[in-house]
Amino acid sequence: MLKAYKYRIYPTDEQCVLLAKSFGCVRWFYNHALNLTSETYKATGKGLSRNDIINLLPALKKEYEWLSEPPSQCLQQVALDLSSAFLNFFEKRAKYPNFKKKGQKQSIRFPQGIKLDGDNLTLPKLGKVYCKVSRLPEGKLKSVTVSMTPSGDYYAACLYDDGKDKPASSTEGKAIGVDMGINHYAITSDGTKHGNPKYYRKYEVKLARKQKQLSRKQKSSNNRNKARIKVAKVHNKITRCREDFLHKLSRKLVDENQVIVVENLAVKNMVKNHKLAKSISDAGWGMFCTMLKYKAEWRGKTYIEVDRFFPSSKTCHVCLNKVGSLPLDKRFWTCENCQTKHDRDINAACSIRDEGLRILAGGHLATASGQRVRPSKGTAFRGNVG
Repeated sequence: MLKAYKYRIYPTDEQCVLLAKSFGCVRWFYNHALNLTSETYKATGKGLSRNDIINLLPALKKEYEWLSEPPSQCLQQVALDLSSAFLNFFEKRAKYPNFKKKGQKQSIRFPQGIKLDGDNLTLPKLGKVYCKVSRLPEGKLKSVTVSMTPSGDYYAACLYDDGKDKPASSTEGKAIGVDMGINHYAITSDGTKHGNPKYYRKYEVKLARKQKQLSRKQKSSNNRNKARIKVAKVHNKITRCREDFLHKLSRKLVDENQVIVVENLAVKNMVKNHKLAKSISDAGWGMFCTMLKYKAEWRGKTYIEVDRFFPSSKTCHVCLNKVGSLPLDKRFWTCENCQTKHDRDINAACSIRDEGLRILAGGHLATASGQRVRPSKGTAFRGNVG
């Protein structure tokens, strides 16, 4: 399996200068290749292949001598990145590739000539860079991606191949349903409610103050750049706090359960609600589900997503009776059929768990009218699998 480990690195002043040149050259070549590919497609109906982009480098290095300063393999990786971007676009996984900007996150990749030994990360032309290693994984180092955040921090993402096959997914064990929320971040089918730290709200006043100071600075001045870094550091603090919370919560759920069922939320559509957009964006539900998915694959666990249109909140998980209307402000309700009193969020988590187990059990059961229903309460696929 391939696993990436991200470390903080501390380059010297000379190494920072070379990294800045490398970031600029890679960014320029990427934008040049993207523009040339787009113009070629408009003229001929065909774009440039990966080899066509790589073959542009010898002539460009003669015309622009500064392209020879960064490691050559970093420029060659541009062809791979651009090809992947177009592939994601044509397969409708992403939008059309955009031009890279200087003020955004910068990154370059080293596929060869790399070595991580203790606290020293060896990179082509840069030499040894001090790396704060929290843990040294086993396996072969495949590539290193060096990035710089807008706040000026440097990181190295080391990709390792541990030489082991991905463990087969198993369904023997405890199953759990997870319902996402705002007041409580995650509500599980066993009745546990995990609080939402709301880190953006916590630092919102400080961020607004730094942004106000930035808006008062003269454009292209040194003071404006200093103010920009202060704003970026607040954003970086929020991001790191959120990632730390999501990593710990996702690891806890994966370690304690064998089958994890979540709802396939359309976050992009949900943020169109201007009253909840900031809170939804602060929650990071998409990132959380991504963490659950890859961590479950690493441990041989089963990860299932239930369709977003499944009425988990309106369906009684005891008798499967569905209520007609359930406003958001109604947090507790009583089923008219079985008289069971429900906590809205816990009931939704239980319904999501049962729906995921039904999908795992082998498809849909159909009524005489042709409508799809879930198995009755007596089915063996409830709570635990197997």
